[in-house]
Amino acid sequence: MTLRPRPVAALVAANLRRHTRDRTGLFFMVVMPFVSILFVGMAFGGGAGSSRLPVGVVAPGSDAVTAALLAELREHPDLEVRPLEAAEDVRSGVRAGSLAAGLVISPGAGRLDLVVTQTNGSGLAARGAIDGAVAKVAAVLEATRAVVAAGATPEQAAGYVRRAQAESGRVGVTGSATGGGDPRGFAYTAPANLLLFTFINSMAVAAALVESRRLGMLQRALTAPVRRRSVLLGEALSRLFVALAQAALIVVVSALAFGVSWGDPLGVAAVVGVFALVATGAALLVGTLLRSPDQAPAIGPPLGVVLGMLGGCLWPRESSGEVLNAIGHLFPHAWGMDALLTLAEPGTGLDAVLPQLGVLAGMAALLLVTSLVLFSRRTPART
Repeated sequence: MTLRPRPVAALVAANLRRHTRDRTGLFFMVVMPFVSILFVGMAFGGGAGSSRLPVGVVAPGSDAVTAALLAELREHPDLEVRPLEAAEDVRSGVRAGSLAAGLVISPGAGRLDLVVTQTNGSGLAARGAIDGAVAKVAAVLEATRAVVAAGATPEQAAGYVRRAQAESGRVGVTGSATGGGDPRGFAYTAPANLLLFTFINSMAVAAALVESRRLGMLQRALTAPVRRRSVLLGEALSRLFVALAQAALIVVVSALAFGVSWGDPLGVAAVVGVFALVATGAALLVGTLLRSPDQAPAIGPPLGVVLGMLGGCLWPRESSGEVLNAIGHLFPHAWGMDALLTLAEPGTGLDAVLPQLGVLAGMAALLLVTSLVLFSRRTPART
């Protein structure tokens, strides 16, 4: 016997009407994600991920080492060097947030003072780029000293090092450049908040399921001439539509308002769809296990925040340790972030995120089967 679509559609429509009457829930679905994308994105560097990180540099010396370091910093694709007059200007800029980092170079480059905010994602990214530039210049200096120590004149040593650099530049590298790590600004916070709020708001609407069970509405529905599977399917589809609507809203508005490039549409749709199934399964599981509707908003959203934190939705993953990142991959948010950030890279498509989709699909299946079995057992028919 097949499922009749009319009872399922009626149950879905009734649940969606109830959700649209919840003004607080609508605020967290429609407004709050974009407030978070805006302010957190600005803290992580703003823009859609293509702008350079502003770095203030004080370099009073004109020696060769200082010139080489400045040239290396200016050539870095992720840095925008802003010459400043005094170290205090650098510190003020970093404190105010107008600079991602600052560097004070003493004459002869004998001392380098780095000014950076450790808790800022842009500052951490700028520090990594500056460290790389300094290491490159230091390697050239050490190579030159070694050649001079071997008996060459400084001019000959400089020539040997230049030839060695030219030869190293001819080495072919197979692979693709990704810009040196995760994207910044809105390009990072948009997918992060998509996963975060899709999951959190799905968990929050689990309160409606708890309330329906507490009032006996579902139990009475099961006594009607409707198959039990129709009721279960209606409840699952209601939560799935909420999750999909939340995700679609963030994708469209972030692309139009913040210029976020999500990448291959088919790949993004697949990731969003599978993650929405994960959120649906989690919402059904919470709604089945809890006994009071007040428990759902008290437990669900905090749980979503913790999982989002472990999955890299609250700060760049590059600022987390390997242990924390490994723990995060026990949960769906980290796999969702991996997939969405991969799709944002030029030239990637659905085939590039098949492993992540497989893991998310497995998690979704486990949550949905577990929640529906428990829901069926804990919601007996009532006459």
